[in-house]
Amino acid sequence: MSILFEKTLNKAIPTPLYFQLKEIMLDYILHNHDNLEVPIPTEHEISQHFQISRPTVRQAINELVFEGYLYRIKGKGTFISRPKIQQEFLKVLDSFNNEIKSKGMLPSTKVLGITTVTSDKPVSKALRIPEGEKVIKLQRLRFANEDPIVFVDTYLPYTYCQFLLNKNLEQESLYELIERKLTCRISKATRKLEATLAGDYEAQLLNVKHGAPIQLIKSITFLSNGIPIEYSHAKYRGDRNSFTFEMSR
Repeated sequence: MSILFEKTLNKAIPTPLYFQLKEIMLDYILHNHDNLEVPIPTEHEISQHFQISRPTVRQAINELVFEGYLYRIKGKGTFISRPKIQQEFLKVLDSFNNEIKSKGMLPSTKVLGITTVTSDKPVSKALRIPEGEKVIKLQRLRFANEDPIVFVDTYLPYTYCQFLLNKNLEQESLYELIERKLTCRISKATRKLEATLAGDYEAQLLNVKHGAPIQLIKSITFLSNGIPIEYSHAKYRGDRNSFTFEMSR
């Protein structure tokens, strides 16, 4: 019998049954179900054991699917997702490659496009340049162990970064190239985290379903002389990433 069925629901308390079941299943997912190739028990089995309706079971499972802990394969069952990558992106200023390597994984990058465009109002405000000025737009899909993890739109001031148009940004670090060329250290960044949903394009790139949760991080990165050198929108897969915040008092 599955370890999942060793626990019971308390029908005498006001906490909704689906939420109690969700908590039991989450504990099972995090601590007991080791083989990711084997599906969890079926809705029918869970319903029969806990003596609750199938819709109640389905609601608990649906929430765990939406939160990235489970996923369904039609005709095969419901499976536990791979563990999320604990990203330090919101508290450490480092390159994607270095961060992924520090997790014991192999990073790689696919450049989807690099071109010159004119800056719109948000880009101009972030980079502190006049609206309509030329900027470099760089689009990259970044991987950990060949899994697509994050899709990034990056804007860079053409005045300082035009040399990047001739660089191999799949093999070379953007930050290292900038620091070497400008002889100025990248020293700080401001970042804003938002929750959003995958559109058709993001879903295709990140190998998730349309409408899947995505963590959108908008960043402005500065050189040590105070010049903003990068404005980016990074869209992380919600089912493969989690982020750490560090606060002090």
